[in-house]
Amino acid sequence: MRLSKLAVLIPIAFLVFFFYVPLISIIKTGLWDNGPTLKYIASVLSNAYHRRVILFTIAQAVASTLLTLILGLPGAYIFAKYDFPGKGLLKAVLTVPFVMPSVMVALGYILLFGKSGFITQLIGRDLGILYSWKAILLAHAFYNFPIVIRMVSSLWQRVNPHYEEMAMALGAKGWRLFWRVTLPLISPAIFASAMLTFVFCFLSFSIPLILGGYQYATIEVDIFTSIMVLLDFKTGSALAIIQIALSMLFMYFYLKSLDAYAKREEQRILQKPRKFTKKDILSVKGLLIGLYSILVLLLIIAPLIAVIYDSLQFNGEWSLEWYRRIFSAEFNPMFGATTLDAIRNSLLFGFSTVALSVVIALPIAYALHRWNFRGKRLFDVLVMLPLASSAITLGLGYIRVFHNTELYYTAYLIIAAHTVIAYPFVLRAVSTSLKKIRPNLWEAAMSLGAKEWKAFLKVELPLALGGIIVGSIFAFAISIAELGATYMLAAPEYTTMTVAIYRFLGARQFGSASALSVLLMAISTASFIVIERVGEEIW
Repeated sequence: MRLSKLAVLIPIAFLVFFFYVPLISIIKTGLWDNGPTLKYIASVLSNAYHRRVILFTIAQAVASTLLTLILGLPGAYIFAKYDFPGKGLLKAVLTVPFVMPSVMVALGYILLFGKSGFITQLIGRDLGILYSWKAILLAHAFYNFPIVIRMVSSLWQRVNPHYEEMAMALGAKGWRLFWRVTLPLISPAIFASAMLTFVFCFLSFSIPLILGGYQYATIEVDIFTSIMVLLDFKTGSALAIIQIALSMLFMYFYLKSLDAYAKREEQRILQKPRKFTKKDILSVKGLLIGLYSILVLLLIIAPLIAVIYDSLQFNGEWSLEWYRRIFSAEFNPMFGATTLDAIRNSLLFGFSTVALSVVIALPIAYALHRWNFRGKRLFDVLVMLPLASSAITLGLGYIRVFHNTELYYTAYLIIAAHTVIAYPFVLRAVSTSLKKIRPNLWEAAMSLGAKEWKAFLKVELPLALGGIIVGSIFAFAISIAELGATYMLAAPEYTTMTVAIYRFLGARQFGSASALSVLLMAISTASFIVIERVGEEIW
């Protein structure tokens, strides 16, 4: 037992040093000026611009969440109810947007809806989507669409068919059956996916900055501008405190909804999807699914296709020239790193993040799964809090705490930041896997003389391997796609693929940005194909 407690203390120490100390530093900066003060927060709240930013951040998060649900729920139904060739591959491809760099998403929408974009040229007029609130909502739906698809379809498959059969026997059918029976049963997944989507949209940075501009700035953009442009750390910290307080509240509701979702998902009955036949294709339902597929193709798949297409076009002809240029020093605007350096750095940070995230998440997941102690619910919230904090806020905290230390501007600090951002996904994946293990297996090992830690290593850990693999893949994908904290903390020689894409865009080399984005996309797609084969969920 002492060894187990020691194993838990190590990740807690890491979180304290690399998350809570920077967080406290931000809070102190915003609440201290020769003594405790609320004047900086009061100044922010009394400023008309900052108030508008805060209200817009909440409003766009609500609207983005509703749009994501509208787009995601029909897809969840299709994946839960039907089986068709390439289903696993399609689900993997549809999950890729979640870990795509925001700059790549922005590039995709520029290529589609810009003044010279594909859709603009196709219909002959600018729809006015780019650089507006509409672009922000569409891009957020693009990002979070996979969350709704995976969470809701997973629970939908576990709806006990006997409930629906009994309701049908009593005369319920169609929409009435859905509203009265099915919807209440899948509502925990809908609410949990909605809350997680809301948190991610609320903490969004690059999408509002690139696609909305300062006219549609969010709190994240406001913090970044205050610190990196205006060098006003007091205002930036005050904004960060407001953001942290709100995101903690939203994260609490997410974790509460996650409990209900997990209890429903524990059902052992799993509906087998039926084959999608030619008869289905020719029916009204088939027509609706076809129209929905076109909409998803336009809003979710088209930005990815646009980036791939752009990477293969040079002077109006099919060519691999952009791929040649990203590896050529002659066309390299990254100042201090080549594309090969960026790929090497991304892989180094990604694999390091995976290793560190697993080491941190495993003991915490075990403690939450196996131990009962006072304050367990609070502990769960505290260890998941990094999910409710933004990369920009984390970067600000690191600048405040580590700028005079030897860690500043080193690879170690970047890896620590990536781990703090990615580890909650590993924790959730492992926790989900541990909950699925029958407790009598662990009890049998203990009755045979195994100590607690040995029973875990020999019995439970091998059974939770699927969750560890899935969490590791997510941690890797999130690490290589991370931009905000990396951009604030990385020296030029530690440029990553995502930062390189951003710099290619800044140098107006859209073709090179597209080519490097395609390489990143290929890595993410391969990762999620593995997830589909393992068959574990993480949300």
